[in-house]
Amino acid sequence: MGSGIIGVGLSALQAAQFGLQTTEHNIANVNTPGFSRQRTIQASNFAQQTGSGFFGQGTHVVTVERMYSRFLNDQVNRSQSSTSQLDSYAAQINQINNLLADPTTGLSPALQGFFTSVQEVAANPSQLASRQIMIANAQTLSTRYQSMGDQLAQMYDGVNGQIEATVTSINANIKQIALLNQQIPVSQAATGQPANDLLDTRDQLVLELNKLIKARTTTNSDGSYNVFIGSGQQLVAGSITMDLATMRSPSDPSRRVVGQESVTGDHEIPESLLSGGSLGGLLAFRSESLDQASNELGRNAASLALTFNAQSALGQDLLGQSQISPAPPALSSFTPDLFLVSPPKVIANTNNPPGSPTVSATFVNPPPFNGNFYTDLGSSDYRLSADASGVTLTRLSDNKQWSGTDLGVLNTNLASDPQGFTLDPSPTLLEGSSYLIQPTRDAARKLTVNPAVVADASLITAAGPIRTSTGATNTGLAKVSAGSVAAGYATAVAGMPMSLVYQGGNLQNFPVGAQVSINGAAPVVIAASTDVVPYTSGATIAFLDPLTSTPGFSFTLTGVPNNGDTFSIARNSGALADGRNALVLAQLQTQQTMSGKSSSFQEAYAQLVSQTGSKTNQIQVSGAAQQALLTQAQNNRESLSGVNLEEEAANLILYQQAYQAAAKALQIGSSLFETILQMAA
Repeated sequence: MGSGIIGVGLSALQAAQFGLQTTEHNIANVNTPGFSRQRTIQASNFAQQTGSGFFGQGTHVVTVERMYSRFLNDQVNRSQSSTSQLDSYAAQINQINNLLADPTTGLSPALQGFFTSVQEVAANPSQLASRQIMIANAQTLSTRYQSMGDQLAQMYDGVNGQIEATVTSINANIKQIALLNQQIPVSQAATGQPANDLLDTRDQLVLELNKLIKARTTTNSDGSYNVFIGSGQQLVAGSITMDLATMRSPSDPSRRVVGQESVTGDHEIPESLLSGGSLGGLLAFRSESLDQASNELGRNAASLALTFNAQSALGQDLLGQSQISPAPPALSSFTPDLFLVSPPKVIANTNNPPGSPTVSATFVNPPPFNGNFYTDLGSSDYRLSADASGVTLTRLSDNKQWSGTDLGVLNTNLASDPQGFTLDPSPTLLEGSSYLIQPTRDAARKLTVNPAVVADASLITAAGPIRTSTGATNTGLAKVSAGSVAAGYATAVAGMPMSLVYQGGNLQNFPVGAQVSINGAAPVVIAASTDVVPYTSGATIAFLDPLTSTPGFSFTLTGVPNNGDTFSIARNSGALADGRNALVLAQLQTQQTMSGKSSSFQEAYAQLVSQTGSKTNQIQVSGAAQQALLTQAQNNRESLSGVNLEEEAANLILYQQAYQAAAKALQIGSSLFETILQMAA
């Protein structure tokens, strides 16, 4: 290094030049994503020792430093990961919220229209026009269920596609990080100086990666990064990448899941470990909201079909057909089911042992309640597994379990805590096998109206199947109610027609073998037609189903009869104007038909709309709060690393003046040197 006035001036000139160059570089990259402001670090050259003291020898630039904080950078990465997850979640759940809450295309108007038409049939059961309107509204309702179910199914396909695209982007990103991990150590080793722009580029790639999935990094001794996700799954180790992959879920092949490639094949990563970024948002949305909405909508559709069909089976159509009239084989034309619904879906795990049997499930017939029916269906999926001790059914929403040595025992245990479905007990499951049960996932989009009823509106079972009457020659004032039927009524009144006779405070002439209960008391088994049952005005008289000992047909007698008065119970032949069963069908709209007799169809749907709306609002509020945190973290980083054009303009002037002063010093040194030469000449 030169000494004296020329050497010192040259060092000053070079330092000012480097300062100008660095400032211009900052200005040029003011809008470059991830760029960190740079500055030159200067130090004094060693002074020259003389007898008169130490004389300075100028300056030199030690390095170009980037204004960077690992702590602030990590804050931005964490905030960005959370923000991207919430943004991704919000974009998806908004679609469900708009679908369910739409006042015109939602489910509520279609439900209301259908049950209004059922009431019209109850008021005008003999008019085919009313029946045809009811069928048209039933088709509108089923189409609405199908349309909403199809849109939710399309969202599953959309999520699958986005998961694949996101994983592709993640793999591309980590390959670039690995490439920079190769270049940075080489560049720094060659000069011994930090490769600032390459380091900025790599940090920006890590930030972009956190937009896709939550990732964290560690730094190796050579300056390269290791990148991890989840609970320690490594994506980058120096210059080596471990790519992610998408695959069909073994438990549900229609579902794309994320795994990691290895020499032994792709291995699925549990979704609970994949959080943050748009990928975490997609996975969380699918498991928390999309599954819930699909199952709830299907539960609503299945409950409607099952309860409506159960009540419809207790009626009589316009042709006079019912469970008790006419007798077989004409009974085969009795068509009580208005709706057709698909059974619960059972999916065998693709990793099941060879030879594993097929398992099927069916809906439980809705139990009666308060004159109507209800279902115990929930909104959860279930996992059926087999081991050496037997079989276990797990409700996935809360991990509650039922066990048994085989499927038959499992069904028995389920009966005390019903879930709305039962399993075919015949297969013997192999140890290690597993099945996913989705009771209601496809129920909405596969709900249809019975084509036989569509073709013939007279098959709607609007009438009651049994008629009661008082004897034409009765002299007393007693009246008999129309009565009501329940499941099993056909066997309960197998002795029809019957004519009960009042005599001396008792009723007699019951069919032999009938089981008769008064106000729910222990039944009287009729052994002979002369057996009597005490008469009480206003009491409910029930004929019990001998198979279940539950009421099959009930009626009341009120008033004061005279001896010899008769009361007839017979098939309801020629009942063109009878709308008793249609009236009960219409009451299903407001009855507690769902959730184990705790909510109606519209209440359950309104709860789904409310839950989805609340979740949407929660995600939006959380997203706004997280965006504020991200902005704050970015501002904190920018206060250190960002380029301030005003500050850089001041630096330009500073370095310009330094450059001019150094040049002036060189000019003076040159002039002095020329003077010395002239003196020597």
